[in-house]
Amino acid sequence: MLGAAIHGFLLAFGLILPLGVQNVFVFNQGAAGRKLRRALPAVLTAAVGDTILIMLAVLGVSVLVLSWSWLKIALFAAGAVFMLYIGWTIWRDASIPAAAGPSGLPAKKQVVFALSVTFLNPHAILDTVGVIGTSSLGYPGGAKWAFTLATIMVSWIWFFGLALAGKTIGSLDRGGVLLRGINRGSALIVWGMAMYMLYTGLVVSL
Repeated sequence: MLGAAIHGFLLAFGLILPLGVQNVFVFNQGAAGRKLRRALPAVLTAAVGDTILIMLAVLGVSVLVLSWSWLKIALFAAGAVFMLYIGWTIWRDASIPAAAGPSGLPAKKQVVFALSVTFLNPHAILDTVGVIGTSSLGYPGGAKWAFTLATIMVSWIWFFGLALAGKTIGSLDRGGVLLRGINRGSALIVWGMAMYMLYTGLVVSL
């Protein structure tokens, strides 16, 4: 069981480490809010969303859902639209002067956006199904759940750490110059991912 847990931990860490929309969004909320509690809605929603995806992948439910090609295309299209909107929101925040008060999205919007970048991100879903779900098949009984819990733990630790890193950088940026640069860079990354998603989901799939 220990070997399965270590495998799950390292595998999940390798998957979550590369720059993605979830990471950009959570980090951005930590940096914009200046206080960690202001980013908690994004952190908790992203972590719970990842937990659900991992559980569905391990149980094999998500494989059945993604076997429908029309649903995959719809998922890519909806995800791209949401990401374009998220990018615009982040870019707009970059135009707000630091003196205007604390930035960052309200809790309700954080939850909605975190849900969208989790469940409307086909690449993240396919990675979870194809890598974590497939890898879990090699473990029986208790070892499988040790593997699963380790991958879930990585998500929770990672998103809290990401928000904390964002808060630390945001607190050091008294004039707001660095934060505006982070916002604009984040928006460009999100827009780039949306364009790539449209290409892979609509052009390649059709």
